[in-house]
Amino acid sequence: MTSSRTTAATGGTPALVVVAHGSRDPRALSTVRALLDRVRALRPALPVHLGHVELNEPLLPDTLTALGDGAAVLVPLLLSRGHHVKRDIPEMAAASPARTRVAGPLGPHSLLVDALQARLTEAGWPTHPGPEHAVVLASAGSRDPESRADTARTAAALAARLGVPVVPAYASAAAPTVPEAVRALTDRGHRRIALASCFTAPGRFATQCAAAAPWIASEPLGTHPAMARLLLHRYDRALGRGGASNAGREARDGTTCGSAAGARPAATEPALAG
Repeated sequence: MTSSRTTAATGGTPALVVVAHGSRDPRALSTVRALLDRVRALRPALPVHLGHVELNEPLLPDTLTALGDGAAVLVPLLLSRGHHVKRDIPEMAAASPARTRVAGPLGPHSLLVDALQARLTEAGWPTHPGPEHAVVLASAGSRDPESRADTARTAAALAARLGVPVVPAYASAAAPTVPEAVRALTDRGHRRIALASCFTAPGRFATQCAAAAPWIASEPLGTHPAMARLLLHRYDRALGRGGASNAGREARDGTTCGSAAGARPAATEPALAG
């Protein structure tokens, strides 16, 4: 059988390298590995690898070094733009021998909204919510205004999907916090406020935000099937912009692929990046 490394290095199918942040919570690594197994099940012929920005092995530079000078598409397992997507990951790609493209983050996208809605339903969200219902969309947070803009767009799309107010909130580096968002919604008369966990895996921030939920809290997105499809969508869109390109030039310029419009969101939702 041809190994993933051989396939990537001999000009065959570019490898998919999923780039996770990394976490000290052991549940995060097991969740990410299970998600990659879902991706492999959807596309068995595709070489799929894992690399981390920090905290967990394998680290991204080690994963890329193992690929030699093969072609790869790096898909961040991150839900918005920010420093890791715009600087850290491209710089790691530039320093490697691999020929890489860096795809856009997973959000905003209608598949992300699918996963968020499904997790809320699993937690007990009603089929027909009333005026007393509202949602806090909890995410990690970033000082980057583009990251906050992406989260706001995801919140708007989830609000359109559910038919209730959805307020974005953050665990760090941005405002409002989850308790602040809950208080604001309570002041507006909402008495059934759910927390939608906009995290890819369990960890400190996800646990911290869930503990502040006044009613139900959904589980992190984890291995939901829509997440596996979204990773493959970002991979395909990155390759759809042309053939493999020089890793150093694209990474130093901070260029990302796969974030152009083109998705087909539900008719009632705001248009989301493809």
